Amino acid sequence: MNPLSQFLLAILFFHSSEYILAVAIHGISNVSLTSLLVSKEYALAMVFSLVEYYFEVLLFPGLKEHLWVSNLGLAMVVIGEIIRKLAIVTAGRSFTHLIKRYHEEHHKLVTDGVYGFVRHPSYCGFLVWSVGTQIMLCNPIATIGFAVVVWQFFAKRIPYEEYFLRQFFGADYEEYARRVPSGVPFVK
Repeated sequence: MNPLSQFLLAILFFHSSEYILAVAIHGISNVSLTSLLVSKEYALAMVFSLVEYYFEVLLFPGLKEHLWVSNLGLAMVVIGEIIRKLAIVTAGRSFTHLIKRYHEEHHKLVTDGVYGFVRHPSYCGFLVWSVGTQIMLCNPIATIGFAVVVWQFFAKRIPYEEYFLRQFFGADYEEYARRVPSGVPFVK
């Protein structure tokens, strides 16, 4: 299978499985299409990656002939997907696609499983997955762009989310945060 087909399948699997897991965990009445995780910015980034891919196929076809690079990207896609889905399944009802600003009775501080290695495994998994999609396509510009933009997004989101987690779980979260890294490089 060529890298472009793998890329399209990776996107299809990622988004459909996110939605299916959200429905399985929270029930269809508590899930909206936002659980597909397709924003305008995300769609634009994916269109850019396809434009880069086709532009480089036409002008620099040798750039796309590095099978080992594509296979590295594919491995990153698979690893990122596994990390993210383990995060969702491990957290269960405590996992949502939106940051909760109010503590709900069923929310618990999840520190076991993949959360024992990193505090934000779903973000770690998405970062690895998204950069992997671009490495798989041998897209040098989009690889750098995705790495920078996704990192910046999580560098802002993690402190915001952790503000509420500290409110909800107090000293337990403080101790957990001291002991376990965030899972996103250079984000405490």
